[in-house]
Amino acid sequence: MTAYPVTLSVQPEVRGYFDSATNTISYIVKDPATDACAIVDSVMDIDYAAGRITYEHADRLIEEISRENLRLEWIIETHVHADHLSAAPYIQDRRGGKIGIGSKIMAVQEEFGKIFNEGTDFQRDGSQFDRLFEDGDSYMVGEMPCFAIHTPGHTPACMTHVIGDAAFVGDTLFMPDGGSARADFPGGDAGMLYDSIQKVLSLPDEMRLFMCHDYGPNGRDIQWETTVAEEKANNIHVGGGKTREEFIRFRTERDAQLAMPKLIIPSLQVNMRAGEVPTDKDGRPMLKVPVNGL
Repeated sequence: MTAYPVTLSVQPEVRGYFDSATNTISYIVKDPATDACAIVDSVMDIDYAAGRITYEHADRLIEEISRENLRLEWIIETHVHADHLSAAPYIQDRRGGKIGIGSKIMAVQEEFGKIFNEGTDFQRDGSQFDRLFEDGDSYMVGEMPCFAIHTPGHTPACMTHVIGDAAFVGDTLFMPDGGSARADFPGGDAGMLYDSIQKVLSLPDEMRLFMCHDYGPNGRDIQWETTVAEEKANNIHVGGGKTREEFIRFRTERDAQLAMPKLIIPSLQVNMRAGEVPTDKDGRPMLKVPVNGL
């Protein structure tokens, strides 16, 4: 396993912003030593039935950054989300920053480019993003050292981003009582997801973990922060020493019972383009609905 450059002495200020429409948590991650920050997993609002896109959630992040006069250096996508739309280009246009995602985005673009019958104008080389991260790649937010861990299984392009003592796990893990994400999307794999979770759980016990989603199991309040130690001990899907075989069997049986996310069709089309809404031949924003394709 890659020896990742963990720096627990750096403790970023992490602020979570919950979007109740999609149960997504977006984050502003601030360097305590400078005015630099990053955004992780932003949300663009959509009324799918009305075909209307708005930016209330993204504006909240922008207003917070503007109010404190922070310098936005990175807009990170942990993966190509299937349950919400990214607001990355909208935020970048107003506050700057580089948009980054895992390099396996190209595999996702190739797969869903076929499903959505995209033409040759749709580039499948990840060029819509400013940075494509490989496993172990490092970068900086102000003076904070950051690095990316490739954690596939939910999707091929999933990455966990570690910023000081904080790790943003995307959909690789949920809170301990939430378990893990599904692995049945095209390119997903339950065995790979288990292996990826073990990568995350090999980080130091005191590492803070931040979730991309929370659904308040059993009626509890929404939560999004835990630790490696808590996940290892108590995660209902992988904690307490559950084996790879046990996880694969459970995850496969569970995934067969799950409905598709309500926003999967618009989300994939937008997110594989780094948050840009596709257009028709006349330049008008337009989404496709593949029939029996997913």
